[in-house]
Order: sequence, then C-alpha cells, then structure tokens
Amino acid sequence: MARNFKKNRPLALVNHALAAIFLVAFCPAHAQTAYPTKPVKLVVGFAAGGPTDVVARAFADHASRALGQPFIIDNKPGAGTIIAAQAVASAPADGYTLLFGATNHTMIPALYQARVKFDAVKSFRPLCTVASSPTVLVVAPSLPVKTLADYQAKARAEPGRVTAGTAGVGSSGHFATEIFARAQGLQLNHVPYKGAAPVVTDLMGGQLDSSFATLGSVLPQIQSGKLRALAMGEPQRSALVPEVPTFAEAGGGNYAADVWYGVLAPVGLPEPIAQALERTAADFAKSASAIDKLRGLGMDAESVCGNTFATRVAREVTTYSQIAKALDLKAD
Repeated sequence: MARNFKKNRPLALVNHALAAIFLVAFCPAHAQTAYPTKPVKLVVGFAAGGPTDVVARAFADHASRALGQPFIIDNKPGAGTIIAAQAVASAPADGYTLLFGATNHTMIPALYQARVKFDAVKSFRPLCTVASSPTVLVVAPSLPVKTLADYQAKARAEPGRVTAGTAGVGSSGHFATEIFARAQGLQLNHVPYKGAAPVVTDLMGGQLDSSFATLGSVLPQIQSGKLRALAMGEPQRSALVPEVPTFAEAGGGNYAADVWYGVLAPVGLPEPIAQALERTAADFAKSASAIDKLRGLGMDAESVCGNTFATRVAREVTTYSQIAKALDLKAD
C-alpha cells in the first residue's frame, strides 16, 4: 500500500492543486450569489398602521421565512414619500435596502419636480407588485344621493359645492377625483387632508360629502353602513362588496382607478438577487394566507413582476405627469 501511495503521489498532488484552483476560482462567485446573508431593510414611505405599511409587514414576514433572514420595516414618512424613495435610490444595489412603495411613487415626478433628486423610473428596478386596491366612490349617509347618477346630477346642479376629500394634494385619491370630474364635466370641491383616516372621520360626521378612496381605507364603514358606496373603479364588481356596481354599470363610463403595492430596488441590482426577490414576492401573492389577509384589508393579491411591472411604472409616470400638467397640479 505504501509503495502504491508513493507511486501515485505526484498524481495526488496534482489533483489537490487542481481542487485548490477550483475553490479559488469558483467559491467567490458562489458567495456573491448567496442571498441574503444578513437582515434586509424594507423602506416604507408612510407611517406605521397605514395600508402600505400593513401590506409591507405582511410581505416582510413572508420574505423572512422564505429567505431565512429578517426583513425589517423602516418607516420614513413625509414629503410625499420622497424621503423613503431617496433613501433607497441612493443605497447600494445589493438587495439589502428595498423600497416597499405604492402607486404614488409614479406621481412624484409630476408634483415634486423641484425637490426630487432621483428618477422615479431610471433610479429603480421594479421587482413585483403584491397587492392592489380598487378606488371606490363613497358618500356621507347625510348626502341626499343614492346612486352615481344622483351624485352627478347634484354636482352639475351645484358646481363647486359638492366636496370631495382626499389624503392630500397629489395623492392617488386626488388624481382619481380629478380624472373622473374631467371625464364627466363636473366641478367638484377638492378638500385635501393629511391622510386617509381624517377623511373617513369627516365623511361619517357629515362634514364632507364624498371621497374617491381606496376600498381598503373604507371597507369596514361600507360594510357597517356608516358610508354609502356608489361605484367601484374596477372592470368587475368586488367580491367584498358585491352590491356595489362598477362605474360602467352605474353610468360612469369606462372610468377605472386602483392602487398597487409592490417592491422596488435600486437600479443595478444583480440578476440572481432580483430573481430571488421576484420569486418571493410572487409566492407571497399566491399564498392562501396572503390572499385571506389582503381580502380582509379590502385588497386583492396581485403579482406583476419584472419587465411588465417596469413598463407599468414608466407608463404611469408619463400619464400622471400629463394629467398634472393639464390640471396645473403642483405640490412643491
């Protein structure tokens, strides 16, 4: 045995050398694709407790279990989500700082041109949406209207008198309000608030007439009868409130508006990491637990990923910029 070992020793040394070269050549590349190896920060541009934050936390819990590292929520509210978006746009493109955003991300360029130091399209890689929420027109119980036709008739009879509350200038609700009003030739009195919660409070109290709100923000009030829903901005009725007609059914034309919630990363994210995050987001949107949780929030699970999501973001930035210019909307 000793003689055979000595006889084969040169070959053994060569094999060991080749193995060492293999490890040096390939282990670093493998290490670069291992993800994640430490906690991931998920930046949210809204305060804790809001719809975006709630969905982000549900996704973070799923991602933590799926990828084996904590996904930590970092709330950075303010300035129309510019603070959060800027933090992510300027972060390393390594997958450890991500943006959990919503449709308002595509409205930033239209409203805050003087304050934005990033490009809502070019500075980010959209990964996947995980949820969406339709827009619903709700009115105060005290408003003497029962249908969308009644609402339109009242608005035409009293130009500028019917109030429409939103979560603020440039919010998704503001755009939804203006788009519908222009399409129908109505003059509504836009009343901006600092968030969705006070809108709902004043609607129920009768200090406000109406609101083009996300279903998630008013679902409990609709179900309890504290608010009256006139029409849903979706092609089909929602299973959550099947008695509420679509705008098309109610005579509001082909008007549609919804809000998406999804994950974006700094541009330049390595492809293997992007694919891992997209798979995780898509699996979350398909999971029974996510579907049930989102349904309870008045949202639908939705998975639009990769190039399709990126195209949607770019298209919305263009659309909202055109609308803002036509309506002379500015928030600077």
